Amino acid sequence: MSALCPPPSPAVAKTQITLNGPSPLLAATFAYWDNILGPRVRHIWAPKSEQVVLGDGEITFLANHTLNGEILRNAESGAIDVKFFVLAEKGVIIVSLIFDGKWNGDRSTYGLSIILPQTELDFYLPLHRVCVDRLTHIIRKGRIWMHKGQSIIPMLTGEVIPIMELLSSMKSHGVPEEIDINGTFLNDDDIGDSCHEDFLHNAISSHLQTCGCSVVVGSNAEKVNKRSSQGFRG
Repeated sequence: MSALCPPPSPAVAKTQITLNGPSPLLAATFAYWDNILGPRVRHIWAPKSEQVVLGDGEITFLANHTLNGEILRNAESGAIDVKFFVLAEKGVIIVSLIFDGKWNGDRSTYGLSIILPQTELDFYLPLHRVCVDRLTHIIRKGRIWMHKGQSIIPMLTGEVIPIMELLSSMKSHGVPEEIDINGTFLNDDDIGDSCHEDFLHNAISSHLQTCGCSVVVGSNAEKVNKRSSQGFRG
């Protein structure tokens, strides 16, 4: 990452999240528009790691970028705008949800964002819709907290952590793009087993009945992915 020079700003609160596996996510941020200072970051969530890819100043600079130009935002009440940035010169992608809200009597524009390395673009794109839906749910819940005058940060922390855990889990246990048929339950030796044959009959018929929407659940990631690799997403 190239060195960035963010404008001077007060220290930004940061929460470090401990994850069980590697995280494709560099950080999540919550920013707002200040009528005097412009875009400001209120909080940063980042996976705890010995290797710091982005410093707090760089994260703040990138998060501020998502609210640039939003001073003239004229959206319908309750609208949530999705922005997708690919900043090749910085080597990152940013997904931001921009929304209006009222906190402590002041109405302003806010942005909830996640930041990933550009190298994770292919990994992230299939999960984009899921992440946007989760972030949208968080914002709708957050608006209620803001309307009541409650601090939104504890609620956001409780909601952002599961998203980080989801992406980390998909990164470490997701089904690979290229699948060896010998490593699936469609292997001839496995089909010869009556137990596996019964499973295949039920799984394939259910998969067709649900128009290709199936979920495989289990405690063993290898076995779940073996079943998922037949065409079912675990």
